[in-house]
Amino acid sequence: MRGGGGRAAPGGGGGRGRQGSASPRLEPSMAAAARGPLPAAGPDEADEAVRGTCEDASVCKRFAVSVGYWEDPYIQCFVRQAKERKAPEINRGYYARVHGVSYLLKAFLKKTECNCQIVNLGAGMDTLFWRLKDENLLPRKYFEVDFPMIVARKIHNIKSKPPLSKPIIESHSGDSLLIDSHSLDSSRYSIVGADLRFSSDLEEKLKKHNLDVHLPTLLIAECVLVYMTPQQSANLLKWAASTFPVAMFINYEQVNMTDRFGQIMIENLQRRQCNLAGVEVCRSLEAQRERLLLNGWENAHAIDMMKVYSSLPQADVKSTQDVSCEHPASTTPDG
Repeated sequence: MRGGGGRAAPGGGGGRGRQGSASPRLEPSMAAAARGPLPAAGPDEADEAVRGTCEDASVCKRFAVSVGYWEDPYIQCFVRQAKERKAPEINRGYYARVHGVSYLLKAFLKKTECNCQIVNLGAGMDTLFWRLKDENLLPRKYFEVDFPMIVARKIHNIKSKPPLSKPIIESHSGDSLLIDSHSLDSSRYSIVGADLRFSSDLEEKLKKHNLDVHLPTLLIAECVLVYMTPQQSANLLKWAASTFPVAMFINYEQVNMTDRFGQIMIENLQRRQCNLAGVEVCRSLEAQRERLLLNGWENAHAIDMMKVYSSLPQADVKSTQDVSCEHPASTTPDG
């Protein structure tokens, strides 16, 4: 069942990361060209900028939820409401991203009858665990991995907000539930603070939280690999392919980054000291597919997000368009 589920979004969507829609042609917020040479960021500055993309994505998701693009009662527990309205193109991009990943994930859960584990790489403030529990679709265990600073913030929110902590306690079985400032481990849900650039350290930490390499495993990375060098992301993909005998990898990421729009996006991110270290792999859908095949995955498929959006149930798509008409973009702060 080893399959590299290479899903690439043109322009990369607003993902793990930055503000944006699922299509570069639909993203007005990246339309300003940079002038002059851009200073290089040091390692600490670059990591801080990458961590900042977590906030960007979470704010965009919360706004889209608040105006009715999809339901998520948990996102408000993690992030403030946006001060400004987001453009409909951004909202629709996140809508397509959330539903596209959900479709593949639920297909995996159905195939394995939930007798599996999920490893969400660079999970940020993602609420998938709680939404799956509400639908009675929890896998045997759900893991999240991110920078320790992001993990600490997420755990603080979980500890202080009963709508988050109660489902974890309810799903837990066993004598002890571990929770400290940088990790959380229950029988069904774990959060691990780790740097994905070091796969041996990642594996050690996951195994301490009872990762079972023999279970069918779904790995998810949403706008994560692009912040790693090609060699670092290759090492991570090779580790995943060699560690889990039965596995699937969903990668949501930019493509077509060599055109003018892609260059403007890169320059604007560099102005925030945010370096897309892995952008050379984002040339095309085929380049994304080849990366998986070259790093141990037996098969791989890639599709752009415009096709994903057009393949979603048309009644749902129309409802998002209606929402866009009711809530036009504005630069006026919300009250």
